[in-house]
Amino acid sequence: MVEHSVNIIKRLEKEKIIVIIRGINQKDSIPIAEALVEGGIRFIEVTMNTKGALEIIKEWRDHFKHDDVFIGAGTVLNIEMASSAIDAGAQYIVTPNLDEEVVELACREGIEIFPGVMTPTEIMKAIKAGAKAVKLFPMGELGLNYLKEIKAPLSDVKMIATGGVDVGNIQDYLKNGVIAVGIGSNIINKDMIEKKNFKGLTDLAKRFINLSNRIE
Repeated sequence: MVEHSVNIIKRLEKEKIIVIIRGINQKDSIPIAEALVEGGIRFIEVTMNTKGALEIIKEWRDHFKHDDVFIGAGTVLNIEMASSAIDAGAQYIVTPNLDEEVVELACREGIEIFPGVMTPTEIMKAIKAGAKAVKLFPMGELGLNYLKEIKAPLSDVKMIATGGVDVGNIQDYLKNGVIAVGIGSNIINKDMIEKKNFKGLTDLAKRFINLSNRIE
């Protein structure tokens, strides 16, 4: 069943964190996702350049079918990728760039999409194409001052900060107008995964959740 995009957006505004998973072994996908969910994460995204990404999406959707967990596909570069991700069961699409055809496809399918943007022009093109929120990327390079400057004239646009978000700055981003943040390697610790230390991932997730919950 396709979730209405307004519900995805509202839940994301409440949850505030999307965890981005890239380059994992497919056999670890369920233990990783379980560890994140135990830590309080409700939005989990696997990038399409991860081997077996479509199967991972299917496995997660089946595994969490009775749970309050939202599964997304990231690094979606074209309409073919978007279509296959949607067919696999992705509940939302995330892109690193703005491809208006991909935005329009997702909107037609009733799937929420967060296109990657950087400039005011890209942001407004994404909104015009149908996106209800955009992904500011690469945030690690753009920085907090850029966010403040771009939010001033575009205060009504829902934005997700992605890239370089850590325990030291997550609250700064959330305090300055983004509805959520995308976090990758600062939660998805490859060393912990290699050592099967999934409890470590849970603890990292809890730390970020605790920080985000302090922001109203």
